[in-house]
Amino acid sequence: MYRESLDSIESVWRAASSAAWLNRCLFITPPWLRAWWESFGAGREAALATIRQADRLLGLAPLMVEAGEVSFMGDPEVCDALDFAVDPDRTREFFRTLLDHLRESGMQRLNLGPIRPDSVTYRCLVPLLEQSGCPLTLVDEDVSYEMELPSDWDGFLQRLGAKQRHEVRRKLRRLHEAGTVRFRVLDQPTAIAAAFPRFLELFRDSRPDKAAFMTAPMSEFFQRLARYLGAIGRVRLGLLEVDEAPAAMVFCFDDGDTVFLYNNGYDPRFRQVDVGLLSKLLSVQDSIERGRRRYDFLKGNEIYKQRLGAEPVPIYRCRAELRSGR
Repeated sequence: MYRESLDSIESVWRAASSAAWLNRCLFITPPWLRAWWESFGAGREAALATIRQADRLLGLAPLMVEAGEVSFMGDPEVCDALDFAVDPDRTREFFRTLLDHLRESGMQRLNLGPIRPDSVTYRCLVPLLEQSGCPLTLVDEDVSYEMELPSDWDGFLQRLGAKQRHEVRRKLRRLHEAGTVRFRVLDQPTAIAAAFPRFLELFRDSRPDKAAFMTAPMSEFFQRLARYLGAIGRVRLGLLEVDEAPAAMVFCFDDGDTVFLYNNGYDPRFRQVDVGLLSKLLSVQDSIERGRRRYDFLKGNEIYKQRLGAEPVPIYRCRAELRSGR
């Protein structure tokens, strides 16, 4: 097991980036980890590590330590799912090595979340902890929503119920009656950087709770995300304009297969024509046209996600005592 820095783990990730398992979880990619750590890491101990066997990389452990408790680097307020990145053929070796190292280092507890049911943590580490006799709790923490995308927009509309299909068409018609409408997606770093201050303004203007959420440190974090993930082609900043005025924006990530809707903001002057919802809907349409396979609305139980056909995915937290394995 090798301790890593943010720089070294990014070098490892880039060198092996063709391995699909290294990119299964957006929220533990090194650019995301760097953005989070630079924004919120003060007072915490980074415990980034890789596990290798000879020249073969078995996986990455994006961890941090506080008071003898080991957790993922990140937090559920801004990271919708966390995990380890592990070669699927070597999960048992990876986790046995990891647990042995943590125990030898005097670590007492694991507090791992948020995790999805398809995460390697849930599928492989939780059963291993149970088999090892470690006291363990697994609790429902939240819910996420995602949907498979059809091959075309008509297919998406037909998949909706008749009432919801009518509502979508009615809302789009009312939007176009309000003025000249254009939806475009910014995906180049210079264009994203130029437009991002306006996104932050729209975010704050949308609702009082969003304004309270977007503190100075949070704004710095969002800007780092846009800059670091934009530099590797993962950011999609959707802009909905009405008569050339920015009416709403959506901040998304795209891994080539799935588009992740991270957050949005809108101008309250256009609230009556539902620009907040429609900017998300137009982002779905753009994702279909780009040939993406899945659209992930991420955490939150908002009713619009269900109405648009997304399915719930439970989000868990695992807590375990690190006693010696049997």
